Parts: sequence; C-alpha cells; structure tokens
Amino acid sequence: MEPIELPKYIDEPPTVLLWQIDEVVPLVIGVVLGIMLGQALIFSVLSLIVTHYYRRYLDASQDGFLIHYLYWHGLSFNKAKSFPNAFIRVFV
Repeated sequence: MEPIELPKYIDEPPTVLLWQIDEVVPLVIGVVLGIMLGQALIFSVLSLIVTHYYRRYLDASQDGFLIHYLYWHGLSFNKAKSFPNAFIRVFV
C-alpha cells in the first residue's frame, strides 16, 4: 500500500478524509443518483468503476487539469474579475 500525502500548502485541493474532493465527487453523484432512481447497488458499482478510471486519468495528467479543462470550455467557477473570457482564443 502506498502512503497517502496530506496537503501541506494552502493552495492544494481540499480533501475529504483521505481523498481529494475531485475524486469523491463522481462517487457521491453516482450513489445519490442510484438512491433517487431506486438502483443504489448498480449505481454504486458503476460510480466506483468511473472513479477508478477517473483517478487513473488524473494521475497521468498534470495538476489542476480539470480546472483548466472546465475553464477552456467556459465553465469557470472563479468569480475573480481578472480572468479573461474563456471563449476569446486570440488576444490582439
């Protein structure tokens, strides 16, 4: 078993117990959706599989990839005024 590194700096992503928040979100969404549809076991297993592959993908990519991806497609959750429009691709 590999040791888990806990965040040491203020700009590291938030954690839930021992997992980063972006690793827990697909699992929670799958379980909640499964409970709402009455198929909790099926959706729990599917969300575990999706979380496994999502974590493998995040481990292979750079830090902050998901935030950059969402910003590039216009889904910025940051309300700072210094961010340029995500849909402007060329600055003149």
